[in-house]
Amino acid sequence: MSNIPRCEHPRPDRLRQDWQSLNGVWDFEIDNAKVGLEKKFYERDSLEQKINVPFSPETVLSGVGHTDFMNAVWYRRNIEIPTAWAGKRVILHIDACDYATRVFVNGKSVGDAHKGGYTSFAYDITDFLCEEGNYITVYAEDDILSGKQFAGKQSTKLNSHGCFYTRTTGIWQTVWLEAVEAAHVVSYKVYPNISAPSVIIETKTVGTQSDDTLCIKAYFEGKLMGSATTKMASATAVVEIELAEKHLWECGNGRLYDLVFELTSGKKVDVMNGYFGLREVKLTKENGLQINGKTVFGRFVLDQGFNPEGVITAPTDEALKFDIEASMACGFNGARLHQKVFEPRFLYHADKLGYMVWAEAGNWGFDHTKFENLQNFLPEWLEEMERDFSHPSVIGWCPFNETWDQNGHPQSVELLDTIYDITKAID
Repeated sequence: MSNIPRCEHPRPDRLRQDWQSLNGVWDFEIDNAKVGLEKKFYERDSLEQKINVPFSPETVLSGVGHTDFMNAVWYRRNIEIPTAWAGKRVILHIDACDYATRVFVNGKSVGDAHKGGYTSFAYDITDFLCEEGNYITVYAEDDILSGKQFAGKQSTKLNSHGCFYTRTTGIWQTVWLEAVEAAHVVSYKVYPNISAPSVIIETKTVGTQSDDTLCIKAYFEGKLMGSATTKMASATAVVEIELAEKHLWECGNGRLYDLVFELTSGKKVDVMNGYFGLREVKLTKENGLQINGKTVFGRFVLDQGFNPEGVITAPTDEALKFDIEASMACGFNGARLHQKVFEPRFLYHADKLGYMVWAEAGNWGFDHTKFENLQNFLPEWLEEMERDFSHPSVIGWCPFNETWDQNGHPQSVELLDTIYDITKAID
């Protein structure tokens, strides 16, 4: 994988052995008239251009460098499924594609379109695969002038201006395949208790039966700290693991416990690795921001996550980590991740380095004056919170930034209040 851009595993918090990066050269075509669906581009053997995924077509690193507005774009590439994956389910992951995305495998739609340019999504493509000659086609529509989607710092004019920069259209994070057992863990949330010490883990699964067993083990630096086992009464399981030793996650010292999930269904065992940080966050009038009961003065940078050659995609994983290390070397202990949902690899490095972050939606460009636009905001915001909930580095959520009146219309207080209440209810 050394010649593949951004070839590292994109999700260290949910790592399996059987995975394959699909980054690299894809066929590509701009479809400003949005006629590709009618012309069945998803059945074509090739497209007009080439692009280097995961960099958006506006970037230098993509090899395209088209910075004008693009209403819709198409991607296509052939794939090979390892023979070792026989008998397993194959999951296609797209970690971010701006904005409304449809996926086809061998010319057939694999599911509903995903709306949201900053969040991750996946499809089980097993039933669409052939023994050989498989290909994937991705179609994305993008209209940041509509007021119905997040635009963040993307320019709504032809060129960059003021604090608005080069736009992003289509795929801009890693695309990858993963092989899982029919019964497997999909996601988890952690609720640390620093006093016990212990951790409550809520796990979501797919394909489980009532007699299936889930075992979760926690380690610190290779030493077993505790475990819990439960029968799967439903697709969701909640267990508490008492920890033999307390190792707190702190600013500047990202101590992390490793997790191993083992879901046994018949003779099949699905194994997934994750991690968590043992920490507690409080904000009080008397003591301000506290981590683990100790007041911390937040020295934050405003990080907009733009790169000269990759725009909102970092050119390398090392570049992601360097941004954090450089900030810490200057005396900062955290960042407000401004008007962009940062990729999970950034949060992983923040977790490991003990770097606090303030997670935000890229709500600029979104029309918050109409309550009915809640249907466009809420799904993507919930996906962000669900994905990044358990990162110990995330110490706050910011769904809206500077909600000024727009074109003479006042902000919808009902919309803002609803999002605030939902956010508080979830976390």
